[in-house]
Order: sequence, then structure tokens, then C-alpha cells
Amino acid sequence: MKKLTFLLLSTCLLLKLSAQPITSSDLPIFVINTNGGTIVDEPKITADMGIIYNGPGVRNNYTDPFNHYNGKVGIEYRGQSTQSFPMKAYGFELRDAAGSSINRSLFGLPSESDWILYAPYNEKTLMHNVLAYDMARAMGHWSSHTKYVEVVVNGQYMGIFVFMEKIKQGSGRVNISKLKAADITGDALTGGYIVSIDKEADGWFSQYPFLPGAPPRLQYTYVYPKITNIVQVQKDYIKSYVDSFETAMFSANYQDTTNGWRRFADERSFIDYFIENEVSRNVDGYRLSTYMYKDRASKGGKLFMGPVWDYDLSFRNADYCDGSEITGWAYRFNNICPGDYWQIPFWWDKLFADPLFLSRLHCRWKELRETTLSLTRLNAFIDSAAFVTTEARQRHFLKWPVLGQYIWPNPSPIATTYEGEVTTLKNWLAARIAWLDANIPNTGDCYDYPADVKESVIIGLYPNPFGGIQTIKVTSRIAQDISLKVTNSAGQQMSTVKYTLGIGQNTITVPSGAWAAGLYYYEFRTASGEKFSRKGLKQ
Repeated sequence: MKKLTFLLLSTCLLLKLSAQPITSSDLPIFVINTNGGTIVDEPKITADMGIIYNGPGVRNNYTDPFNHYNGKVGIEYRGQSTQSFPMKAYGFELRDAAGSSINRSLFGLPSESDWILYAPYNEKTLMHNVLAYDMARAMGHWSSHTKYVEVVVNGQYMGIFVFMEKIKQGSGRVNISKLKAADITGDALTGGYIVSIDKEADGWFSQYPFLPGAPPRLQYTYVYPKITNIVQVQKDYIKSYVDSFETAMFSANYQDTTNGWRRFADERSFIDYFIENEVSRNVDGYRLSTYMYKDRASKGGKLFMGPVWDYDLSFRNADYCDGSEITGWAYRFNNICPGDYWQIPFWWDKLFADPLFLSRLHCRWKELRETTLSLTRLNAFIDSAAFVTTEARQRHFLKWPVLGQYIWPNPSPIATTYEGEVTTLKNWLAARIAWLDANIPNTGDCYDYPADVKESVIIGLYPNPFGGIQTIKVTSRIAQDISLKVTNSAGQQMSTVKYTLGIGQNTITVPSGAWAAGLYYYEFRTASGEKFSRKGLKQ
């Protein structure tokens, strides 16, 4: 009898193992059983889930007990265009036996109920989101933590997934104040909120167009509180606040540091979000899966850009709208693809015309290039992420034989090996960053003065010859005063004035509208005694 029982158990085990090509892994193993139910894109269905994880560096066997989690979940498909792929992403909620959500800490992350299993199907390095989120965290912002895992659903091996946190209010996630339905007055009403720019219509439309003459169809969505929880007073408040931000941005004096757009928004978060999207050339950046959050007025109360989200179509992985190009600005999407329905908010163009924003952007870029965005660090991170999946990706690409194949929207040429994909990523990233080094405006307090110029200023007259008003471009190594004397060909003094120069590029306008046509002599003297002469011809 014991021998028969042993044979039956052995047979069942062999059948279980033969149903999917994984017996053990150096990654955690998720085992999901829907008990005959079909996973759909909303609503979540109830399923059983177990996680096998024996700790760092310890092998996980498929026959091991479910020692990291063993219980109920509500599970659904997630994503938009990616749901057309055979490998689909999952969102799941931890639940108790009665079906209520429960919070648990998984893999040492803050305790929560909502989690995601992202499916890197068309992104063959398996790391675009992993890399993007790491960049954001290294810049000092919260972004979803990630962990590679392998997944089995109803006995079928489904490949490598990226386990990660869902964007959600909470002390361990987006750390803003909790907003209750009763919070409808005073400071409590002012936060916290999370909104997104995306395709969902659960929110409101901006009153401003993407481009002059276009219809206003920028769409905001309530993320926190959810559309099912947020009350009307709170809807009105956050809409009014975002409207005020956009109105300030749209106004002629939007650059005013007191009453302009900075009154409503945190500049550093906008700068970092810009850098993240431009480095990755995220074709969906700024216009889809774009989040903003706001805490209470007593805690600062401004709009913050982020958290960053959804970077599968970044880092060269889009063959449309210049998504794979090394050169050019991602924020100029509306000019590149004006026919696309989902466009980028008008305010990114306005920001790139704001000298103070550009000055601080340049300083931040220089800082990050020495740290977070150094190629040494980025390449080391890419190598470490590739190393983690060394064993498991053999099974993954056996299940999903996509290497060397066109999977929407892969650009050409398409690498035929995983190693080739990683090399392509590294080479593209290096070239993209080099382009940004050369094209992020070199202006403001962190101006990079030419190393081969000994003088403290570089002076140019533009245009020359000139017609009405003479403009002089002066690039200064330091903040300093400079005096200018202008005489005509007869030696008559036409103008004498002193200017205060800032570090970097300066523009001096000479009141020359009434001058007669002829040759003029410009004599410059810095406070330290340097002298410079130029000639200008008025026509």
C-alpha cells in the first residue's frame, strides 16, 4: 500500500513538472491557479497564488512550499496596446478568504495589497522599465521597485515577469496625505491627490489646446482618490488647481517667479521628469501614462511631476514618431507626429522657452551626468540586470521565441541574440546622452565657458551689418560689470552705458534706431580692466 501511494505521488509530481518547463530557478517563482476562471481586463477574478522564495542566493524549487505568500488574490490583465500580445501583464490584489484586500510586505517592500507583474514581451532586454525606474530613484524620487520573477499560471509556464509596485498613495509609495471623503474644507481639502494624463476618461479635459488652433482634448484622470471614492468638492478642487497651473503657464508672464507657473508647480520635479523622458526618448512620455501628484498646502502643496511610469516603448523601442532616433527632442512630439490623437501638453514648449528653467535644467544635467547618468553607472546597471536573468531567460525565450523577430514596434535593425539587444541598448544610450550633452542649452549659472578662451568675455554683434536696433551677444565667464562706449566715424560719441553681466550668455540691446547709416566703433571695458573693440555697420 505504501509503495502504491509512493508511485501515485511520484506520478502526480512528474505530471505537474511536465506541464511546464521549470523545475527550479534562481528567481522567485509565482504560481497562480484560477481554479477554472478566466483572467480578463477588469474585473479582477479570485485566484490562488503562491510564491516560492527561499531568500537571496538560495535556489527555488517548483516543489518547494509556498513560503513567501500563500493565499487568495484578485487578478486581472492590465495595459492597453500590450494586451494584444500573447504574453500579458497582470495586476493583482492580495485578499483574505472572505475576498477583502489585505496588506503584505513582499520581498522586503513596504506592506501593500496592490502589485503588478509586468510582461516584457516586445522589449527584449527585459529591462527598460527596470532601468527607467532605477534612474528616477537615483534622482531622488519615488518610483516602483522591481524584481525579476518567473510565473506559472494554471500549470503553464509564462516566462520572466517584472514584479513591481503599483502607483498608489501611501507612506511606502507616493507619500502624500491620505484624503478621506469627509475632507472637504480647509487644509485637508488641498491634498493629497494623484492625477494622470492618459486615455481613460475618468476626469476632465484641459481648457487649453496642445497646439494653437487645435481642439482642447488633453485628458486628466483621477487616480487618487479613485473615481469611485472622490467626492465632488475634491474633484472641483484638484481640477481648479490644475486649471490654475495651466492658466499661469499659458499667460504672458508665466516666467514670473512669484505669480507664474512656479507658484503652482515644483520646478525640480519637472526638470527631472524632462531629463528622464529625453534620455530614454520615451515615445509615450509626457502624453500617456503621465502622473502628477499634490500634497496638502501645509506640506508644500505644489504639483509634482511623476512618478515615472510605463517605459517599455523607450530606449529605442519604437519604430514610429522618431521613437528610435538618437537626435531630436522627445517633447517635440506634436511637431513630429501632429496627426496623433494623444498629444503632449502645451506647457513643455513654454518651459523650454523659460530662461530660468533652462538655466536650472543645465545645472541639473551637469550634476546628473557626474552621478546618476554617467555611462559607467548606466552600463554597470544594465550589466547587473542582464546577469540576474542569465539562467531564467533561456526558458523565457524558449517560451516566447521573439529574438530576431519583429514584435511591434521594434525598430530595425533587430538583434538576433539577447547579447546583441543589450549591446544595442548600450550603444544607443551612449549616443543619445552625447546628443543631449551637446544640445541641452548651455546657459545660466552652470554655463560651460570655452576652455580655450583666455578672456573673460566673448563679444559678438548680431546682425552685422544691422538695420534698426543693434544687438550684442556677450558670453561671460563670471558675473561682472562691463561698460560700452560707441562712437561714429567722425569721433562723435553715440552711447555710453554700463551693463551687469550674468554667467553665460547675455544680450545687450543698443539704442541705435535713430543713428544714421555708417560705420560705428564699439569699445568695451570690463570691471577688471579688459578692453575689447568691435566695428558695426548700419545700413
